[in-house]
Amino acid sequence: MNEEDTLTSSSISLEALRQRVPAGELFAGKEWRWSPSPFCLPSPLLKELESMGHRLLQFAEACELLYRQSVDGRQPSWIAELLEQGKPQELVALGRDPAFRGEIARVIRPDLVITEEGFAICELDQIPGGIGLTAWLNETYSTFGNKVLGGGFGMLEGFSSVLPEGEIIVSEESATYRPEMEWLANRLAQWKGDTRWRVSDAAVRDSWTGSVYRFFELFDLDQVPCAEGLFRASVSGEVKVTPPPKAQLEEKLWFALFWMAPLREFWLRQLGERGVQALQRWVPYTWILNPEPLPPQSVYPRLDIQDWKHLGAFSQKERNLIIKISGFDGRAWGARGVSLGSDLGRPDWEKAIATALEEFPKHPYILQVYRHSILSEHPVYDASGEVQSMKGRVRLSPYFFVSEGKANLGGALATICPADKKILHGMTDAIMVPTMAAEG
Repeated sequence: MNEEDTLTSSSISLEALRQRVPAGELFAGKEWRWSPSPFCLPSPLLKELESMGHRLLQFAEACELLYRQSVDGRQPSWIAELLEQGKPQELVALGRDPAFRGEIARVIRPDLVITEEGFAICELDQIPGGIGLTAWLNETYSTFGNKVLGGGFGMLEGFSSVLPEGEIIVSEESATYRPEMEWLANRLAQWKGDTRWRVSDAAVRDSWTGSVYRFFELFDLDQVPCAEGLFRASVSGEVKVTPPPKAQLEEKLWFALFWMAPLREFWLRQLGERGVQALQRWVPYTWILNPEPLPPQSVYPRLDIQDWKHLGAFSQKERNLIIKISGFDGRAWGARGVSLGSDLGRPDWEKAIATALEEFPKHPYILQVYRHSILSEHPVYDASGEVQSMKGRVRLSPYFFVSEGKANLGGALATICPADKKILHGMTDAIMVPTMAAEG
């Protein structure tokens, strides 16, 4: 993945890109750096990516089953109790309602980094931004002859399979993404030749019909006036809502449950040996920062410590670990609520551990092995419009749309961050481009 590989794709002028930016833009008040070319993914990684959708769909369905069996008493009750920690009882009851039995999010977007060993999954986003942006990037770059993943209209096809018609409800918390969702709804209407999609705000209304795509977080329901009526109508069958209101499925601690030895037989039954092996390659080893004391003879696996506070004494090299808040909190998305041990001095690292342990009853945290991303080179336009080469680290965000029991790849957004950044996310000095297969 070097500059020479990337430049074999069909380049686009900076002027051509800017001319195609929608009048309403794509992100409210957000900018990124432009590139003449898509990000090129080597064949072995492309093959791995194409297999990922099926595996992640299996994992999502298994998570739903494990939670339900824990509630029903067929699996240990501590699983459901852990996933429900800190959540209002009315939301817990809603997530358990039979109306949503078996339902999962129908857009699966892992955030991936590329390591020497292949992909590592940073997280699975249940309500991902970037759908409209990636659709626009795919269509724009494919217009100039680039064979992007999913094709020029793969994102449109994917989203319309999830929401064949209906409303996209955008909350104030998600207002940054409203322009891209409005562009998406308008583009779908043009593409299909009708007006079956629209973006609405979260205002209260008297009645609901049809289908709704929920583009708001469940932790933010106090700021979503329409939520109570929408979910009531969904339970009664008046309206279909996706993703379903299941806060228990929107936790990062599922990765820790996946690695727990007592649950290995469950995962093997649901995913098969190959599925488990694939996820073990992609999912960094994960622990739950539970402050409850261990029995005297026990230690945490792979760490050989008996108390989480002992993490504070780890050397800088040993702190190749990252702490993240699990979910149901405004800090659980973007780069917020994240502490990278190798980048912190000992006092700050100890403080991050203490905070995670103190907040456990309401906001569980996870600890993960930090997987280092490799450096790539990619062309970028500088301020004068000249093409330069930039070294950076790639966060790849593929969008899999679940339809008729299959997870179809609609496209993949590549965010190429400056080389000195270790926590990769959208930023003004990052390049954002679609992804295509490397030639040759």
